[in-house]
Amino acid sequence: MIKCVTIDDEPLALRQLNKYVSQVPFLELAGSFSNAIEASAFVSSTAVDLIFVDVNMPDLNGLDFVRSLVGKQMVIFTTAYSEYAIESYKLDAVDYLLKPISFSDFLRAANKCKHHYELLQTAAAQPAATPTVEQESDDESELTVENREYISVKADHKVMLVKISDIDYVESESEYLRLHLNSGEVVTT
Repeated sequence: MIKCVTIDDEPLALRQLNKYVSQVPFLELAGSFSNAIEASAFVSSTAVDLIFVDVNMPDLNGLDFVRSLVGKQMVIFTTAYSEYAIESYKLDAVDYLLKPISFSDFLRAANKCKHHYELLQTAAAQPAATPTVEQESDDESELTVENREYISVKADHKVMLVKISDIDYVESESEYLRLHLNSGEVVTT
């Protein structure tokens, strides 16, 4: 179950978001707020996985609210303004929904969050590799580095796990990396 919070200063939009959340079986509404300041106090004291937040609100706008977050909650912006979309993705938003929001768009964004959440849960459940005898004899500072079997990569608007042993080589091109896998697949991130 993904615990979520809705934040919007427009009562009708907030009711609509809450209704949509109640219709999605894997979402649980943990709190609903008409301003970001109240939501900020709640989010800092309660475990929340996903935040639906309006951008244009009085006192503290949605972008500044997300910048102030300490945790790593997933964020979906819900707004009538398309001009903040690029800024939202700089804040690692999972999605950006333009009002009026249809249920199909809401569900698509929620499913994207579910997929992201499941990947994070899978990655967290992967045990770290234990050091081999050779590694144990090396400098102790190397023992603090976690040895993982997979890496998490953002590619094609989604997060995917790539097995490290499947990577033949990595190619750099400007600000992008190309992971060449032994299957012949190339993942660009």
